[in-house]
Amino acid sequence: MTFKNHYEAFSRIVGSDNCYIDQPHRQAYSYDATRQTFLPDAVIFPRNEADVQAILKYANQHKIPITPRGAGSGFTGGSLSAQGGAVLALEKHMNKILEIDFENMLARVQPAVINKDLQNAVEAHGLFYPPDPASQDYSTIGGNVSENAGGMRAAKYGITKNFVLALRAVLPNGELIRAGKKTIKDVAGYNVAGLLCASEGTLAVITEITLKLLPKPKLTLTAMGVFSSVAAAMSATYKSFINGVTPVAMEFLDNLTIKAVETAYKKGLPIDAGALLITEVDGNVEADILWQIETLQQVFKENGCGAFFVAKNDMERDAIWFARRNASQSLKVYGPTKLNEDITVPRSALPELLKRITAIGEKYDHQIPCFGHTGDGNVHVNVMTNRQDMVRYHNAEKAVRDIFEAAVDLEGTLSGEHGIGVSKAPFMNMAFSQSEMNFFRTIKNAIDPNNILNPGKMGL
Repeated sequence: MTFKNHYEAFSRIVGSDNCYIDQPHRQAYSYDATRQTFLPDAVIFPRNEADVQAILKYANQHKIPITPRGAGSGFTGGSLSAQGGAVLALEKHMNKILEIDFENMLARVQPAVINKDLQNAVEAHGLFYPPDPASQDYSTIGGNVSENAGGMRAAKYGITKNFVLALRAVLPNGELIRAGKKTIKDVAGYNVAGLLCASEGTLAVITEITLKLLPKPKLTLTAMGVFSSVAAAMSATYKSFINGVTPVAMEFLDNLTIKAVETAYKKGLPIDAGALLITEVDGNVEADILWQIETLQQVFKENGCGAFFVAKNDMERDAIWFARRNASQSLKVYGPTKLNEDITVPRSALPELLKRITAIGEKYDHQIPCFGHTGDGNVHVNVMTNRQDMVRYHNAEKAVRDIFEAAVDLEGTLSGEHGIGVSKAPFMNMAFSQSEMNFFRTIKNAIDPNNILNPGKMGL
């Protein structure tokens, strides 16, 4: 049977205006933020959960690969059709906030709801959805769940999985399951919702998500510390937590990143600083957040902070956060190609991790600016290179491998929020034993024996 026959079958399910095999549609859904390209055979826009069931049932019968996709904003290729087949594009129809339950403080949404749209909707009613990935203005909740996304507020509030109460999902054979409940406590049965978080669409297609909300804090204070070295800033990070402060965010920029932001935007940043630490605390009692800021200032200064600034108003707060929010795009001053990785280690291992990354940069003669979420040990490592210079590019790839080895050696992990996808799949055996990888494959084979859901991802 040719794919044209499959296209006709899919079109009967969703309608001809929701199924395409033309080149423009296939090209538009062939890449994500990695800039890798895998051309799908078709792009299908399911209108509802029943469509998803019918599509997967047919695809399973005919062994057609299906790749679920939200906004396509991922950095590891999780939404790319690595083995052809059809992209299941959810953003066109399955993008509604279904319920905001004020009494139980939860939200029920379809997978293609934009993260920031949900935040705005609940905050209008005094509630709060903390997970805030850098892509929050365009990434979808379904994608956040599938990759278990984090963000700057993870230091205090945790990551996406900490807010998922329940899911509705369609298995590869088209059967619908419900995982979890609206209740705060639920210990009946396996934690299937937890299993689907970070599964990158390899086990089921999520069609509905129930999320826990919090009351929105009334007060916030933002501060920035200037350090002579990145090691001092890393030391101050974990010692802040030991001293009883749990900041909403604890973000850092190393010297290379500071220089890049200043070169690009001319904001008067201290380009001779070894690192900047940007932190924020929140709460409902003024005395409490003042104590937190004062404690942070004391800990920072005890660990090499030369200057400490506290924002007096929203304008100063935005000015402090500007460098962090614009760090990634400013790094192009170091080269046209960026190999962007997001390793995570225990907070106490941060000084040693940054020391090793510096040595790796020297070893391969590459600049490796770093920034990220030190509050939860998640560092964005950027190996700057040039894809047109193959010798340098291959050295950059070697540097990435060495960085992963350093993270794993320090009891860390390959990814804190970007996921594995196709780009990190070759390194899974570095982080997991053969028995552990076999366990992953046993789960995958049991749920998806025909391997139709997002094949080629996570090294499975």
